[in-house]
Amino acid sequence: MTEWLTHAWNAMAHFFTAMPWQMWSVWTLTICLLIVGIIGSVVPFLPGPLMIFAAGILHTVLRPESGMSTWGFVILSLLLVLSYVVDFASGAMGARWFGASRWGVAGVFIGGIVGMFFFPFGLVLGPLIGGVAFELIFAKMKLHPAAKSAWGSLLGTGVGLVLRLILVVAMVATFFLDALVW
Repeated sequence: MTEWLTHAWNAMAHFFTAMPWQMWSVWTLTICLLIVGIIGSVVPFLPGPLMIFAAGILHTVLRPESGMSTWGFVILSLLLVLSYVVDFASGAMGARWFGASRWGVAGVFIGGIVGMFFFPFGLVLGPLIGGVAFELIFAKMKLHPAAKSAWGSLLGTGVGLVLRLILVVAMVATFFLDALVW
């Protein structure tokens, strides 16, 4: 009986001493950052695309043998910039598409910035209120066209959210393809 127990103990000790813990810890950290990045692309106040970019850099620094190449970083950088361009421009483009004036687009931007401080409802209501208020006060529009342009900003923000999520998934795919395949 004690021989079996000794053998099991030695096998377990060999398993834990032979395990490449550095590799597992780096991959665990990288995957956690990638998951937080995906969640952050949808949840406000978490810089999702930036977290994915940081995961790529951190993984390459901590584990160069399975790190990213220069071209992988170039692609990841372009996707990062594109995701933030989509994020900032989507609400204003939606408002413009639905007939907002320059004042309305400015109101959507300012309302979005102010709305960030009133989480979570301010993220949706800020651009709407800002767009309508600027259209009514500065552009001297009537309520119906002003509300139509505010609706466009909300629709544009929703489309921007979907596009940002697609870009974030492309960033994660780029990381895995570059780290594991290329």
